[in-house]
Amino acid sequence: MKKGVYLLPNLFTSANLFFGFYSILYSMRGAFVEASFFVLISIVLDSLDGRIARMTNSVSKFGIEYDSLSDLVAFGVAPAVLVYSWSLSAYGKWGSVAACLFVLCGALRLARFNIQIGIVESKVFNGLAIPAAAAIIVTGILLYEDKVGKGPYPHILVLIAVVVLSLLMVSNVKYYSFKNLNYFSRKPFMSFLLIVLALMIIVAEPQIMLFAVMTGYGLSGPVWFLMRCVNRYRSPQTETTKT
Repeated sequence: MKKGVYLLPNLFTSANLFFGFYSILYSMRGAFVEASFFVLISIVLDSLDGRIARMTNSVSKFGIEYDSLSDLVAFGVAPAVLVYSWSLSAYGKWGSVAACLFVLCGALRLARFNIQIGIVESKVFNGLAIPAAAAIIVTGILLYEDKVGKGPYPHILVLIAVVVLSLLMVSNVKYYSFKNLNYFSRKPFMSFLLIVLALMIIVAEPQIMLFAVMTGYGLSGPVWFLMRCVNRYRSPQTETTKT
């Protein structure tokens, strides 16, 4: 600490923490749309601070630990308070347990991620990343508030979804991390066209598309896991048939 800290990436991390805290405040006021948007802003800032640190060669142990603490507030506590205020409070102690479970599993997910750096290959996440879990919750709330109705939505599916997301974060289900994508290299023309079309659809129906994309990503891990199990089950049978 006597040597100081890197300014630019830690400013982005601080902004991530700031918007996460503001999301909690707006959730307590019942402003669920604004609280959801603050979490989405935190997700964008979180995706930038690490990239900026690597681009400017300013990665530090302090920055890694500070980023994890900020993520726990912005993507663990803030979505838990938001979904509790919006839905889970109607279920009394079970709603409290579900919200607490989300925070607990998020903290365990971050701790496990930090100690597995360099052990698990970078192109996959071991378990659902906590920003993705938070994004599924807040995009679902935004979709409901825009297309269905306003105010609290005490539905049992919300309780089940929060528990499932919590368990996916601490599971060993693999998710693609997108870290090996090089955005600055040449890509096929069709790839560029598809990305532009996808962005146009997201702009046209942002609530629907963001929820669909994040839910699809959340389901991709279990689907990938089941596909690998099926392939492992078929492989011995194929070898036996050849023999």
